[in-house]
Amino acid sequence: MSDVRILGTGSYVPDRVVSNDEVGAAAGVDDAWITGKTAIRERRWAADDQATSDLAAAAARAALESAGITADQLAVIVVATSTPDRPQPPTAVYVQQHLGAIGAAAFDVNAVCSGMVFSLSAAEGVLARSGGHALVIGADVYSRILNRADRKTVVLFGDGAGALVLGPAQEGARVRHIALHSFGELSGLIEVPAGGSRLPLDQDAVEAGLQYFAMDGRAVRRFVEDHLPRLAKQFLHEAGVVPDDISHFVPHQANGVLLDSVFAGLALPRATMHWTLTHYANTGAASVPITLDTAARAGAFRPGDLILVAGFGGGMAAGFALIEW
Repeated sequence: MSDVRILGTGSYVPDRVVSNDEVGAAAGVDDAWITGKTAIRERRWAADDQATSDLAAAAARAALESAGITADQLAVIVVATSTPDRPQPPTAVYVQQHLGAIGAAAFDVNAVCSGMVFSLSAAEGVLARSGGHALVIGADVYSRILNRADRKTVVLFGDGAGALVLGPAQEGARVRHIALHSFGELSGLIEVPAGGSRLPLDQDAVEAGLQYFAMDGRAVRRFVEDHLPRLAKQFLHEAGVVPDDISHFVPHQANGVLLDSVFAGLALPRATMHWTLTHYANTGAASVPITLDTAARAGAFRPGDLILVAGFGGGMAAGFALIEW
């Protein structure tokens, strides 16, 4: 879709800053332990009156302003999230209401931390048929589904949202290639066990703590280290580029120590890896667009730069996008 470009980016994080000392207190760990294991120093958590759609709408407004269009020009709104406002309706319809985007089709995509890349692919598919402009948002409020005593998970996550506006243009960043992968046989590595049709969120489930996010951290690390470099190299080959061509690497902000290992395995000699996790932690589906927006607003990207985007996480899933700035 050479005539559809990324016209603007935006992001939003809540005001509340949560330090490692604060989040570690209930989990029995301190700042040194968290920083050494994750490279995370702080994160943002949503206020009590903020839901995922509120964060998503704030990021969307910033992206629309960056793109120079108004909400009534949108043909579609796609929200990538695994922490929706409610099980139904889709969070995207609340974003539509917040923005006043009358007439836009609105739906959610749940591919957990790979969700932004999956949503980008979905939005491009819609625009291929309908034309117009698309708003693609990654947004999550993980603070609502964390067991505050579980040191394996509670220290990793923050809340936030990031957004991209796509539309027809001769200038702007072009998405040259996308690849999506799912590994359902590994679905148990990351999950929220209760709250769906398989296991309703009843009193027994709540008493067992099954409403909380759960992760087999060691197995997830093995998955990422085993699969991501191989899939990324395959992706670059399919896209017709070589590692030397890549100027920037924007990964899902899972864990800083893990990302160092992944980046070394990718062997991208000219690429800069971009991080926001030091201050924002892992923001789920929001981490890729927040990091893209942060780098773009800092002037890190130059015309013609090739950016490798990698999302990975629950599903298990991985998604890659090649963006030419």
